[in-house]
Amino acid sequence: MSEVLNIEELFGSKVFTRATMRERLPKSVYKEVVKIMDQGGELSLETADVVAKAMKDWAIENGATHYTHWFQPLTGITAEKHDSFVSHPDENGKMLMEFSGKELIKGEPDASSFPSGGLRATFEARGYTAWDITSPAFLKEDATGVILCIPTAFCSYKGEALDKKTPLLRSMEAISEQALRIVRLFGNTGATKVVASVGPEQEYFLVDRDKYLKREDLIFAGRTLFGAPAPKGQELEDHYFGTIRERIGAYMKDLNIELWKLGVTAKTQHNEVAPAQHELAPIYETANIAVDHNQLVMETMKKVAGRHGLTCLLHEKPFAGVNGSGKHNNWSLGTDNGVNLLDPGDTPNENIQFLLVLACIIKAVDVHADLLRQSASDVGNDHRLGANEAPPAIISIFLGEQLEDVVKQLVETGEAAHVLQGGKLATGVSTLPDFEKDATDRNRTSPFAFTGNKFEFRMVGSADSIGSPNTTLNAIVAEAFCEAADILEKADDFDVAVHDLIKEYLTEHQRIIFNGNGYSDEWVAEAERRGLPNIRSMIEAVETLTTDKAVKLFEKFGIFTKAELESREEVLYEIYAKTINIEALTMVDMASKEIIPAVIKYSKSLADSVLAVKEAGADAEVQTELLKEVSAKLTEMKTALAKLEEVEAKAAAMENAKDQAFYYKDVVKAAMDALRKPADELEMIVDKKVWPFPTYADLMFEV
Repeated sequence: MSEVLNIEELFGSKVFTRATMRERLPKSVYKEVVKIMDQGGELSLETADVVAKAMKDWAIENGATHYTHWFQPLTGITAEKHDSFVSHPDENGKMLMEFSGKELIKGEPDASSFPSGGLRATFEARGYTAWDITSPAFLKEDATGVILCIPTAFCSYKGEALDKKTPLLRSMEAISEQALRIVRLFGNTGATKVVASVGPEQEYFLVDRDKYLKREDLIFAGRTLFGAPAPKGQELEDHYFGTIRERIGAYMKDLNIELWKLGVTAKTQHNEVAPAQHELAPIYETANIAVDHNQLVMETMKKVAGRHGLTCLLHEKPFAGVNGSGKHNNWSLGTDNGVNLLDPGDTPNENIQFLLVLACIIKAVDVHADLLRQSASDVGNDHRLGANEAPPAIISIFLGEQLEDVVKQLVETGEAAHVLQGGKLATGVSTLPDFEKDATDRNRTSPFAFTGNKFEFRMVGSADSIGSPNTTLNAIVAEAFCEAADILEKADDFDVAVHDLIKEYLTEHQRIIFNGNGYSDEWVAEAERRGLPNIRSMIEAVETLTTDKAVKLFEKFGIFTKAELESREEVLYEIYAKTINIEALTMVDMASKEIIPAVIKYSKSLADSVLAVKEAGADAEVQTELLKEVSAKLTEMKTALAKLEEVEAKAAAMENAKDQAFYYKDVVKAAMDALRKPADELEMIVDKKVWPFPTYADLMFEV
């Protein structure tokens, strides 16, 4: 009989929660901390000392020996440097365990070895981590022991943001300030802030660890660089929501337990559409905690997989020919007095505040479609977007039949006199209940879809941080709110002004609304006719960060300076080039040291077979033809290998980051494809016993 879990006791047991603070802090200190968490401000050093001592005592009681400022540099993953609580022994030689308010609030990791895009020279090493009081500290256990992790922002000596969290926090303040102007126009004077909430659904693959360790491409690149299709893929769609295998179920159980301890609200788990692919979805949280928790989810997925003899693959496209993995970013806005700004109610045509918010978001996405596309760009995501398994690279908004009809009425007549209803769903079975349908279907091909009381940004890559997408979303919507509030606050007749503004925004920006099939060729042509940007790759999107439009947006709300945007542009070019460089070198290594020797060995066995059959006086035509085919493909592969080595060396020697990145995209990737083609064809011919590493069938179906 399986162990009965007490989830209520388990949940948040490794988190320094508000409840824990209430128990351990003096009442006055607790009130000061909570006030700053909710309303902003700075802790006094005296108060910080009290909090630090309580946090240290709690951590030590739970087995911690070290603490770390846990931050998210521009590498896209997390970083940490561990310091023990150990201090100088007292006069009796007894070890003292100390942790001060100053150590809690500020850390000083070396900033020179993290990506900075030119913001910091190599010799300029000083950087600072600053405690994010709004995200709770937590305990993490690894081979080194139990560590107290303090979520922090990371900036340079001169104050430039070197991380994902700092701009996100800035954007959250910006959207709160501007959204408050909107809700106060509608009489909500009780709200003191508006919070962006996010629920990121995380897709991932699991493969057997022993097989994973036999493939250099999975180890170094996180995806297969060679691999012929398995006899069966996802065409039967039997894996999607299918029965969870026992080994995978055991993994999911342990994963949930670890996440619940960390305060992550792991809610939904299921098999995804591709073999060996799965998904985990949490309940929504404030944006910065959701970003922190999603990093913990990815890290915990990998750690727990190792316990089960598995490896978790978070790359957007680990296997060619089957669906890759994404991360649906469910985003919404709500006031601190309980109003969801994206809840249309039963009669959205009469909900003027909702219609204004909706119109502003439609405007924001249309004006800054290029930036939103860029925010979901990473190297791996180039393999997914527009490949009929994920949203297209063209940004559009899906509203559904009900809201699209409301928008159409407002644009055409200035009034929305009626609203479509979902009606009853009759099952036709007497023992099954009829029930009310939603007024709107869903559209999985849309990159930015309204799903009832939130927007689902479906483009984000599975391995990517959700920090950038949510920073961008907050920023562009804050701008639209600001521009609307500037007009409405000066209006003599508010009712007329808001009516006219909603109609104006919807009329000017309706081109971004599309409810149809985003996978179709017709939509590509239609989007071009509408003038919507079609940015096909990550590095084509990078330059959108430093347009005059983008700089004006981000500087207006203090989210990024122009220098910070230029640094991120440089970092992204470098990341792209380095990633493709690693993949190219891995392909060269696997081809020259594993595949070609294996094929030569197989060719020799074929040649020996031809001779033996001929000596026996039999017809060796089949063996001869097979030998010729293998030899021809081997020659093709050797030629392609030499070409890849040549262009990779040329790319590596280039100094301009942008030119280098585009050369990797246009030239090196083409050479990689040319090398893969004959190698994958040979895999289909060569004796499986000779093939040097596990195949797709081995990896995806033997878990």
